[in-house]
Amino acid sequence: MSTEEKSLNFIEQIIEQDLKNGLSKDKLRFRFPPEPNGYLHIGHASAICLNFGLGIDYNAPVNLRFDDTNPSKEEQEFVDAIKRDVEWLGYNWDNECYASDYFQQLYDWAVELIKKGKAYVDSQSSEDMAVQKGTPTTPGTDSPYRNRSIEENLDLFERMKKGEFEKGTHVLRAKISMNANNMLMRDPIMYRIMHAHHHRTGNDWCIYPMYDWAHGESDYLEQVSHSFCTLEFLPHRELYDWFLNQIYDETKVRPKQREFARRNLSHTVVSKRKLLQLVEENHVTGWDDPRMSTISGMRRRGITATAIRNFANTIGIAKRTNLIDVSLLDFCVREDLNKVAPRVMAVLNPVKLVITNYPEGQEEWLEAENNPEEEVMTYRQLPFSKELYIERDDFQEEAHKKFFRLSLGTEVRLKNAYIIKGESVVKDAEGNITEIHCTYDVDSKSGSGTEASKRKVKGTIHWVSTAHAVEAEVRVYDRLFTHENPDGNKDVNFKEYINPNSLEVITGYVEPSLQSSKELDHFQFQRLGYFCVDRDSSSEKLVFNKTVGLRDTWTKVESK
Repeated sequence: MSTEEKSLNFIEQIIEQDLKNGLSKDKLRFRFPPEPNGYLHIGHASAICLNFGLGIDYNAPVNLRFDDTNPSKEEQEFVDAIKRDVEWLGYNWDNECYASDYFQQLYDWAVELIKKGKAYVDSQSSEDMAVQKGTPTTPGTDSPYRNRSIEENLDLFERMKKGEFEKGTHVLRAKISMNANNMLMRDPIMYRIMHAHHHRTGNDWCIYPMYDWAHGESDYLEQVSHSFCTLEFLPHRELYDWFLNQIYDETKVRPKQREFARRNLSHTVVSKRKLLQLVEENHVTGWDDPRMSTISGMRRRGITATAIRNFANTIGIAKRTNLIDVSLLDFCVREDLNKVAPRVMAVLNPVKLVITNYPEGQEEWLEAENNPEEEVMTYRQLPFSKELYIERDDFQEEAHKKFFRLSLGTEVRLKNAYIIKGESVVKDAEGNITEIHCTYDVDSKSGSGTEASKRKVKGTIHWVSTAHAVEAEVRVYDRLFTHENPDGNKDVNFKEYINPNSLEVITGYVEPSLQSSKELDHFQFQRLGYFCVDRDSSSEKLVFNKTVGLRDTWTKVESK
């Protein structure tokens, strides 16, 4: 990479400076270190694109390392989901690693710290430790167990490992300083007792390392050159370096932690704890519910990997946390789907249209282009007949001057078909329109080259033939939260902002070519938006999820 190719963000500037200062380019190695206690979300997507993007730009390996140090919250399901999401986003990792791979080495290093007088077993309660630690403005006080002998500490720590003690009776703490300005440096906990089954190591361990102890040491063992974290880990950097100082060998690469800001997305939450609440309390159907901010949920909704990568590149890397409007993600989705999604006919709020002068029992197959954005245009055949479904909103019995769709006495073109003229309506006992009767210009067939086919009319509407239409369940999604920052007010529970109308399930009709569509196939329902096939779909019952509309209607709504 060079500054001539593009302007560098501050992360790339750090790397470039390290290379200038003597770091060999072949020593560059990055990592993405998720904790397998939930599904990845849009915030993780930015971190994935950053780390794997650097790997691509610098032709450097990137590890996928699972921070599996808390077996009470971690599951193999989450490991599998994370791997699936990273691969789907289009990235390949060099090594698949786990913090649990290093449990023995971490334990051995902890023993060495005890022998050097730099770690001790504390037997206080968590409440007493919290008090003893002091406050940001007052120093802490030494634990009554801080000066235990090395022999006693080694004995207790080994017995902790063997499972002789109950949870909460002892912890191992680093011996740093109880007067440090950074409270994380006030004798931080390195190990706690947990009698829990680990998804990889089973019941081999009864003590588990804390994140701060495992993180930097894992980076070091993997010879990661740059450890990029979000901004909340900035206070942890001092401890990261202190722990490395205890074991660092100058012949090896010393990892460097640097921080970047979270990019929060409006109308969402990205806390895994809060996402778990939504799942467990049945506000959504699961981690991959299309309303969720998880990568799995967005994939199921029909958002493409390309759109997410483009979104991450667009918002970039910053030093200050800010809130990104979800409309920007929607824009990236539309931009990508516009290029790749076939245009098809679907009617979601149907009313019957009868062409009174069309021959009874006749049907014809019309040619329709699949996507005008294609380099080499392809076409499909659409069935046409006397009775059609059109959108109820595309007809007004008495239309105002700016209504350019069908009304009595006016003409519109049926997409890919004929020009029709509204003649009359049939209503039920309550006055609701049940049928619209019209006539068609037999010589106005699209693409036929006749003078009538070239006539200009003000509106074009979509349709499906009732005899050939395929019934489908369509799930129309709205934003899960009505507030742009549901997590922003600590005095208000984020669930207060859950949108009760975030999902509407309707029955619509689609053209028969969609009968063979498969899960995650994308389509533009003409004039309605972008949709994809849901995993619940089958040959007996098609199910579509609305991905995004054709234009941003939320900005207008919110501005009012």
